[in-house]
Amino acid sequence: MDEKFVITIGRQLGSGGKQVGEALAARLGISCYDKELIQMASQESGLCRDFFEQADEKTRFSIFGGLLGLRSSYVDEGFANNYLCNEYLFKIQSDVIRELAGKQSCIFVGRCADYILREHPCCINVFISADMKDRIRHISDSQQISAEKARELIERTDKKRAGYYNYYSNKTWGMAASYHMCINSSACGTEGAVDFIQMFVEKRIKN
Repeated sequence: MDEKFVITIGRQLGSGGKQVGEALAARLGISCYDKELIQMASQESGLCRDFFEQADEKTRFSIFGGLLGLRSSYVDEGFANNYLCNEYLFKIQSDVIRELAGKQSCIFVGRCADYILREHPCCINVFISADMKDRIRHISDSQQISAEKARELIERTDKKRAGYYNYYSNKTWGMAASYHMCINSSACGTEGAVDFIQMFVEKRIKN
């Protein structure tokens, strides 16, 4: 596929969305960005990485105090009295996402990338879900916690991601109408999900 394209992946915790993104990127020979965006946004802005990590996919977070290293190009009226809000961090991260998407074909996992890239000429938006029992098993095994703790973490994280997405995009997280393609990884597995997305992307680009 010679035409430049972008794939965004929204995902429920424990659905394997990150793994799908990484496997798809490896198959297509392109980059997949997830937590890497935090480091890139930190480097681009000159702000401490901790700011972005603490605000990652949250709608409410603020930092008070001196913020040495903030580049003057990012200072505007919204940055008053040494106050840095989530909207400001979202803007910085959004700029990084748009810059990457403008240079290359790539995949973004989470972080409202589908909304940020809504004007991209070839952006395919995917949502990955899974059955709760499979999600609990995946999180319990990967984080070495009980099934009860895994369920609590899943419910808390999904709520946080939904709030973040709905707040910035004015769409509904996980609702089919918000995406081009929704896949249940419990039904098809990681490889099956990769196959479906690849076929969809190829068809979309040809058209």
